[in-house]
Amino acid sequence: MDKIKISVVSYLNSKPFLYGLDHYKFQTEIDLALDIPSVCAQKLIERKVDIGLVPVAIIPKLGEHFIVSDYCIGSVGKVDSVMLYSNVPLNEIETILLDYQSRTSVALVKVLANYFWKINPNWIAAKANFENDIVGKTAALIIGDRTFGLENKYVYAYDLSEEWQKFTQLPFVFACWVANKKLPDNFINEFNEALKLGIDNRPALIKELNKNNVYNTDIAVYLNEKIQYTFDAPKKKAMNLFLDYIAKLD
Repeated sequence: MDKIKISVVSYLNSKPFLYGLDHYKFQTEIDLALDIPSVCAQKLIERKVDIGLVPVAIIPKLGEHFIVSDYCIGSVGKVDSVMLYSNVPLNEIETILLDYQSRTSVALVKVLANYFWKINPNWIAAKANFENDIVGKTAALIIGDRTFGLENKYVYAYDLSEEWQKFTQLPFVFACWVANKKLPDNFINEFNEALKLGIDNRPALIKELNKNNVYNTDIAVYLNEKIQYTFDAPKKKAMNLFLDYIAKLD
């Protein structure tokens, strides 16, 4: 059988998955690539990979697809790494710069703006170093590891996962493992075992990462408390509700 090609998000939140995939002894060979979320999504859409840890907002664009894992990148309340930063309160924001790295977070901020915050800003696709453009009534959506250390830089910081929970009383799912074709059951079982291996070995991973902490955050708190990895019934309900909202926006 050919190698199974897998695209994984390169953020801190996916390190437990990578740990498991690196340490598990697969019967089938795998080919791992590290990408930002939007590239994971594009590779899956273009069938350059077989499985991707992809932003859930792209699921409707995939046509035939299979959610292949019991695990996801989710959160309950504050996640600390999907943030809207501003120097004015929500009702005074006129423009929001949109992070180019994830479609789900872009869709989420638009859903919240329209249905929860009741604001109608100008949306601008951001370019590199857009963090420096948060001035006046211009806010910005910033995601992933680049949010670490920014908590006190701006007057207002809105955690989008926390805002979603206020809006829906539900958790949130940012990314899940999706295949663009039917894969053998034995491989899917192994894949889930590998991911579980990584989740179960977070203490060893955290110890390793803390030797050279380049993330400017408390890694143990983030991986153990902020990110929720089990793709359980409440998260599935939340994901389906979110996809419904996205469809209404379109």
